[in-house]
Amino acid sequence: MTFGKIGQALTAIEIFDLVREDLAQAEREIGLESVASVDAITYIGQYLQSGGGKRLRPILVLLCGRLFGESNPSLIRMAAVVEMIHTATLVHDDVIDLAKTRRGRPSINIVWGNHTSVLAGDWLYMQAFQIALRERNFPILDLLINLTQMMVEGELLQLERIGKIGVTEADYMELVDRKTASLFSACARLGALAQGAKESAEAGLGEYAWNLGIAFQLIDDVLDFTSREKILGKPVGNDLREGKVTLPLIYSMEEATPEERGLVETVLADGNYDQVPFGKILQILHRHNGIERAQQRAQAFTEKAREIIAGFPDSPYQRALMAVTDLVTERDR
Repeated sequence: MTFGKIGQALTAIEIFDLVREDLAQAEREIGLESVASVDAITYIGQYLQSGGGKRLRPILVLLCGRLFGESNPSLIRMAAVVEMIHTATLVHDDVIDLAKTRRGRPSINIVWGNHTSVLAGDWLYMQAFQIALRERNFPILDLLINLTQMMVEGELLQLERIGKIGVTEADYMELVDRKTASLFSACARLGALAQGAKESAEAGLGEYAWNLGIAFQLIDDVLDFTSREKILGKPVGNDLREGKVTLPLIYSMEEATPEERGLVETVLADGNYDQVPFGKILQILHRHNGIERAQQRAQAFTEKAREIIAGFPDSPYQRALMAVTDLVTERDR
């Protein structure tokens, strides 16, 4: 888990240290459960696992679970399950988006092709559910099934809106709810469920993580315009190139001139920055404060998440969940 500023990096390390042993066990679980009778799936699983990533979702499961006591095998398995589901969504997203890189390396679809990648993503989904099924816990299965439906519906809604400049803030927030915030919320609730926490505590953690997930995606969409490819692990300006109109651009288009809207529409139609350089789009965003407004919106969600988690009893894990809100908002990738 790496973040931009030195003070934040130390905080991130301290958070990571709280669950280091549990996370290592979850990683081993993923490694074991990703071995298939078909070699291609095993190789893809190993490739994905070695690709790094912040592991924020399993860390959320573990931190939320540890609010209620010592770790247990169920908690470890739930951390593995959410990372496998998240990985499966990334594989499918890269196929749909025709992505070429992921975390600074060639994406799965580039290495293995679309057909194999889609099937490998399906297999990862089903294997995650196979692990969850062993818990014999209907609330866990109910949560995961609802989550998967939400995420698939979110992807379908996004496909309907690809290339359309008229996406509204409400449209955008609906997508973020389904594609990102719902998974964050499920992570927190799974941590509570694995520890047998009260329903009210589970609901509170779910709301905390939902707000955190919204903030995370908003900052992700800001970074797509403001970060650097080396830091981001994929080309900057990629969302617009793929036809996705995100919140910084939605805000900017509210005040944009017809000429400025025309420039954005050209990129959406072309799927590249050949006619309209990325720098011109960035100028439009800064001219109309789209980036700043999106950052402020993200901050409002982190403040709500902080307010919710402040209501839980003080402990190292509660303080870690409080600190995660700042790390999400202030990160550089």
